[in-house]
Amino acid sequence: MPTESESSLVGAEYEVEVGPVAHGGHCIARTEEGRVLFVRHALPGERAVVRVTEGAEDSRFLRADAVRIIEASKDRVEAPCPFAGPGKCGGCDWQHAKPGAQRRLKGEVIAEQLERLAGLKPEDAGWDGTVMPAPGDKLPPGEVPGWRTRVQYAVDEDGRIGLRRHRSHEVEVVDHCLIAAPGVSELGVEHRDWPGMASVEAIAATGSGDRQVVLTPRPGARLPLVELDRPVSVLRVDEKDGGVHRVHGRDFVRERADDRTYRVGMGGFWQVHPQAADLLVKAVMQGLLPRKGDMALDLYCGVGLFAGALADRVGEQGAVLGIESGKRAVLDARHNLRDFDRVRIEQGKVEQALPRTGITEVDLVVLDPPRAGAGKNTVRHLAGLGPRRIAYVACDPAALARDLAYFRDAGYRCRTLRAFDLFPMTHHVECVAILEPADKGV
Repeated sequence: MPTESESSLVGAEYEVEVGPVAHGGHCIARTEEGRVLFVRHALPGERAVVRVTEGAEDSRFLRADAVRIIEASKDRVEAPCPFAGPGKCGGCDWQHAKPGAQRRLKGEVIAEQLERLAGLKPEDAGWDGTVMPAPGDKLPPGEVPGWRTRVQYAVDEDGRIGLRRHRSHEVEVVDHCLIAAPGVSELGVEHRDWPGMASVEAIAATGSGDRQVVLTPRPGARLPLVELDRPVSVLRVDEKDGGVHRVHGRDFVRERADDRTYRVGMGGFWQVHPQAADLLVKAVMQGLLPRKGDMALDLYCGVGLFAGALADRVGEQGAVLGIESGKRAVLDARHNLRDFDRVRIEQGKVEQALPRTGITEVDLVVLDPPRAGAGKNTVRHLAGLGPRRIAYVACDPAALARDLAYFRDAGYRCRTLRAFDLFPMTHHVECVAILEPADKGV
């Protein structure tokens, strides 16, 4: 039996015709022998020489980079970022594609996942097949929107800052991330060394001007004296328990969305595109059409973004229950929504906390699960509550498709679906699906 090193195909090169896009930021190709390749840095229809980066003789498939383009797609451009390309930074998947082509590719992925995992064609889901850019992001080829308001940089053993290479712990040292929002770049974290640190997260809150740096030291290392280009609060991650602690300034940042201010503590979750929170709230509320007096659920509610929007719209006679597993996020949500008497935030995993509430019926549901999705049991429970409409906010088209299939089996159909390119240059895409009982209007 050959050893792993003897059977490895890493470094082998093949000339291939590049096939369709696949979920995950790569395209599918096949060798002359029929072996499947997942190829990065290529575009559908190209002819390219690809080099294997992962895989062995007995692997089900191989991963590869396109290292030489023989016949280029009309959608190809020179990558604007000098750190993008084979063997370099793994943060951006589509730097080599025109912006419009990136959105088409994302649309093709959504459509493929819907049909393969849920048996839905775009028209069955009320979707026209388009992926919409965020306002201000529709730029000419070669221009990159600086959109990412939260960037977690890796630090190498010499204290140099950078970003991880694709599927690797190796650090690609950078002096500027093109997709970082201006507020992140203004902090200047890319222009100094960080000895003893494992990672540095830079946060530029939207609308408030708050800036924050979260430091994760290597074991036994001391925090450096942080002197940056503008006032900033500093937090650190405990090397033993992973807890986040305040070093200097506030332990939260203030984010603005839907004409409200939200406190987001200790490096907690908030949408990273500056337009995302407002855009998603608008899409969700347009889909749900809340009424005065409605009872609504906001599941995986974070710091209360959708719960706050719902509370504004259901009025004093309505009620909103939010459920969130993160302890600090729950504290922030309760703080953020303290002016609403009929809003309650419960801590716990949704699949465990929701049955404990004793709720037997609701009017509306907002579902914003993590990347893995909500799952069959949660979907069945929600369908049993008989909501008039459900808004499903999804950051992963595969998880969305699986859950839509579960909803279909539980008696709900997808009325409309909208897709937004809130992560330009990457393969990520955000969707908002609006569901209603399948027999409505029949």
